[in-house]
Amino acid sequence: MASPGPGAGSDDIDLYELLGVDKDASQNDIKKAYRKLALQHHPDKVPEDQRVESEVKFKSVTQAYEILRDEEKRALYDRHGMAAFDSSRGGGMGEEVDINDILAQMFGMGVGGGMGGPGGGPRRPRRGADEESKYSVSLEDLYKGKTVKFAANKNVICATCKGTGGKEKVKPTQCDRCKGHGMVEAFRQVGPGLVTRESAVCDRCQGSGNYFKEKDRCKKCKGNRTVPETKPLEIYIPRGSRQGERIVLEGEADQNPDQTPGNLVFILEEEPHEVFNRIGNDLSADLDITLAEALCGFSRVVVKHLDGRGIHINHPRGKVLRPGQVLKVEGEGMPVKRGEAKGDLYLVVKIEFPEDGWLKDDAAYESLQKLLPGPPPEIKAEEVDDVAYEDDADIDEMGANSGDPRFGDGWEDDDDEAGGQAQCAQQ
Repeated sequence: MASPGPGAGSDDIDLYELLGVDKDASQNDIKKAYRKLALQHHPDKVPEDQRVESEVKFKSVTQAYEILRDEEKRALYDRHGMAAFDSSRGGGMGEEVDINDILAQMFGMGVGGGMGGPGGGPRRPRRGADEESKYSVSLEDLYKGKTVKFAANKNVICATCKGTGGKEKVKPTQCDRCKGHGMVEAFRQVGPGLVTRESAVCDRCQGSGNYFKEKDRCKKCKGNRTVPETKPLEIYIPRGSRQGERIVLEGEADQNPDQTPGNLVFILEEEPHEVFNRIGNDLSADLDITLAEALCGFSRVVVKHLDGRGIHINHPRGKVLRPGQVLKVEGEGMPVKRGEAKGDLYLVVKIEFPEDGWLKDDAAYESLQKLLPGPPPEIKAEEVDDVAYEDDADIDEMGANSGDPRFGDGWEDDDDEAGGQAQCAQQ
C-alpha cells in the first residue's frame, strides 16, 4: 500500500509547517529548507530499520516542495488549501510528482533515473545488498579470539572501461525498453491465480539505463561492466563472541557501477563442544569422580580448560559430594567482550560407582559395611513378601500400553483435546 503524501485527503496539513518555513518565505528559503529535509530523510541516509518511516517523510516534504516552489500552485494552496489538489473535489495537480526531476534540479542527480536519462544526470548511487553467510567457529576460538584469513571471489568494476561496459570514447545508446531508467515493471506470481506488479532491474541494460552494441563493448568485461576478482580478506572474531553475532566487512560485497558496495556479513555459529556447554558468559561441564572421592575428598585436575589450562579442585574430607550437586568456580567462564572479566564455570557432579563384584570376599564387605552408615529403620508390616525384581528398568516405560493419558507426553495433549471436545459439546 502506498504511503499517503501531503494531499492524502486532509485540509489541515500545513505545507509551510511541514517544511519549517514561514508563509511569506522566499523561494530561496523554501529551497534551502527542502534541501535540508530531503538530505535528512533520504531513505539511503538512515539505518535499514528506519527506512519505511523515512521514505514516508521524504515523499511528504518532496511533494510539499513541488507545490510551494511553483508560484501558481502556491497561490492555489494559499487560497484553497489542499482541496485545490484533491481530484475527488474537482481539483488535482495533473501528473504525479516526479521526485527524480526535483532532486536532479536540487542536487544535480536523480534517485531512480538512469545515466543520461530523464533525471538530468547520473542517478544517485544506491547501496548494494549485503552478502550474508554462516561461519562455524569452535568454542576454543570464541574463548581465545581468532583472526581468519581467506580469499574472497567477488565482482569488481572493470578497470579497463571504468564500469561503462563500452570501449573508450564510444557513447552508449539509451535502453529503449526501460527508457533509460534502468528499471521496468514486471509481474510476479505470489499465489495460485494471484500476481503482483513490482519494479525489476531491466534485463537488457542490467539496470544501467544504457547499452552498447556488441562491437562497441569493452573487450575485458564483454559489456558486463564488472569482472571477477579474488581478493585476500580477513575477519577478526573477538574473544567472548557469541552465537549469532555478526562480523561485518564494510563495502566488501560485489561491486556495481550504479551502487556503493554492500557489506560482507559473517554470522557466527558456535560448534558443539565435547566437554563444555555455554549459556551467555557461563560454562558448565561434568565433574566425574569416583565413589571414594565423593566420600573421602580429593585434590586433582578435574577438567582441561579451553585455553589448555588444567582446573585443579581441592575438595576436603568430611564434605560428601552427591550426584547432581553443582560446584561453582567463579571467573573461569567465557571472557566478557571489551573487558577482562569472565563468567563462571559450573561443575555438575557425576559419581562413577564401582563395577559389580569389586570386593572379593565377605570379610571385605563386612569391613566396608562397618565404615558406612547403617540402613534406615525397619518398616513394620503384618505380612512380608520376598519378591523378585529387575535391576535395570526404565522409569520412562511406566504406564506404557495402559491407556492412561498421563503416559509419556499424552497427558497434556489429550487434556487439551478433551477440553476442546467439551467446549464443542457445550456449544
